[in-house]
Amino acid sequence: MKLIENLDQIDSPFKNAVITIGNFDGVHKGHQALLYQVIEKASEIGGTSVAITFEPHPLRALGISSPPLITRHDQKLELIEQSGIDVLMCLPFNKEFAGIPAHDFIEKILMKTVGMKAIVIGADYSFGKNREGNISMLRTQGEILGYETIVSKWINDTQTGMERISSTRIREIVMEGRVDQAKKYLGRHYQMRGKVIKGRERGGSQLGFPTANIKLHDELCPKLGVYAVNVETVHGQYKGVANIGFSPTFGDQMFTIEVHIFDFDQNIYDTRIRVNMVARLRDEVKFSNIEELAGQIRKDIQKAKEILR
Repeated sequence: MKLIENLDQIDSPFKNAVITIGNFDGVHKGHQALLYQVIEKASEIGGTSVAITFEPHPLRALGISSPPLITRHDQKLELIEQSGIDVLMCLPFNKEFAGIPAHDFIEKILMKTVGMKAIVIGADYSFGKNREGNISMLRTQGEILGYETIVSKWINDTQTGMERISSTRIREIVMEGRVDQAKKYLGRHYQMRGKVIKGRERGGSQLGFPTANIKLHDELCPKLGVYAVNVETVHGQYKGVANIGFSPTFGDQMFTIEVHIFDFDQNIYDTRIRVNMVARLRDEVKFSNIEELAGQIRKDIQKAKEILR
């Protein structure tokens, strides 16, 4: 996959470019279906499959309150690359870019710069200054400029056949702690990733269960509680349990994400790990003493091992 991070990097239009545009937060099954449709269309016409997204999120760039991210920027790029897209354009978004009229965006950027022969978009897609661009405009301009507009159908929950798979719904599910359900929408486990930092340093010394502590930035945080997880480290993949919350037994009200990795004794401070959330085990609870907490952790580990085997 070729990554374009600025329009100046494009020397000449791509051959028969088939384009899709979106924020693609989560790169969920709905997004994946859209990307595959672009790839198939490009194959049909001997063209180039192109996905266009933005950094930062347009709402954040405009100073508007925006929801937490399902996927960090680096993960989003990785997932789009895994789809098989030929070119990913991750363009810087600012107020100047937001002010481009819809017609200019189509003619000057999509047509002249990128070389669009077809565009695949969702039914609610809008774009351009004041979001004046829509499907009707795309179709009208397509007849004039010579490109095809393809409106992709929504991808629904395969269990109910009714509920649309969307980033909004996935956020709700993760925030409710239903990470097992989120996997059905994402096509993979919901993942948190971050650098291992110094924590309270009492997991190993006081409880007998050393933990790796990570810090989140903009991304979505699941409901507080204890989870069975798979952990990707620089030393390989392991199983474990994660506690998200304030450790009320200790009473210091410090929010942490602590991961106990099974059968692991490597020093991973200052390295990045990826924590795949498999299943929620229980709520965070305040115990009477450390011994009682340690006993519950042993039960959590046993339950997690049964789920993860």
